[in-house]
Amino acid sequence: MLTLLYFIIILGVIIFIHELGHFIFAKKSGIYVYEFSLGMGPRIFKWNRKNDETDYCLRLFPIGGFVQMAGEEIETDKSIPKSKTFGVKTFGQKFMTVIAGIMMNFILAIVLLFIVGLVDGAPQNKALIGEVTKDMPAYAAGLEEGDQVLTLNGRNTNTSDKLTLQLQVFMGKPITLEVKRNGELKEVKLKPVEVKEDGKISYKYGFKMNDEVEYGLLPSLKYAFTKTFSLIYQMIFIVFYLITGQLDLGSLSGPVGIYSVVDTAASNGLMSLLYLTAYISINVGFINFLPLPAFDGGRILFLIIEKIKGKPVDQRLENTIHTIGMFLLLALMILITYNDVIRLIK
Repeated sequence: MLTLLYFIIILGVIIFIHELGHFIFAKKSGIYVYEFSLGMGPRIFKWNRKNDETDYCLRLFPIGGFVQMAGEEIETDKSIPKSKTFGVKTFGQKFMTVIAGIMMNFILAIVLLFIVGLVDGAPQNKALIGEVTKDMPAYAAGLEEGDQVLTLNGRNTNTSDKLTLQLQVFMGKPITLEVKRNGELKEVKLKPVEVKEDGKISYKYGFKMNDEVEYGLLPSLKYAFTKTFSLIYQMIFIVFYLITGQLDLGSLSGPVGIYSVVDTAASNGLMSLLYLTAYISINVGFINFLPLPAFDGGRILFLIIEKIKGKPVDQRLENTIHTIGMFLLLALMILITYNDVIRLIK
């Protein structure tokens, strides 16, 4: 039950921050907002402020949220002045209203990572080798503690995030590392060993990353920004590897997979939960930035097309495209959730 509570709180905070960004800029732009809602499905709570047209709602399923603005629907609401509808606002006002949710997710991540850095210390993000296990491939190949990994199979891995992603892409396969040691470049070839633990097969190279940290205000601030941008960069390549087939959909996680990760993070303490919240928040912001129907990025794409054409895209056509995109997204989520469940029961 405690894990479920953490799960709901984490998703609730991330969704609230995202929708708050849309809401703030919609209000600032003078757009009429019918509803600010956390969750999806049946409404279980509604609240109104005095002299405020907006309904503030809580819905049953904590897997999303929305800000319903005048002018997004096909049928015109004649009770709302046209000047307060989304469609008549300037390009800048509409653009900021749409992108604000994404930016709020990134800001939340930076704040949380800054707190983690202050409390637990700010890890360095260079791809430095830490412990090398004896009688394992890395030790036999001559890899040493303190080596800085520059490339893996010719691909840039100058940060720990990049190295982690490349190890996932080449999991179970031989790899060649280019490392820097005492100012000299060396090549290290590794072939993983198969290890069976608790009935599950994994592949080990026999090394860990350097886990040294720095304490203080400036190192924590630097860590918050560099880690956020490093994770965004990593996600760009994850999308590329998914498209090119170098990663499969089984490597993605949906709500069930996130729930499992929350359970693990909770056992490691509050800072681990804050880091996980920051990581998911970056994911939500990045995914919403993709120029796909049903995402904020898709709406931004239509705004850019509108700006280039000099006239609005047909509202009915845009809504139809977003609706189709939503159904495809739901289908993808069902597939990912199925994979999550299969992984849990294996």
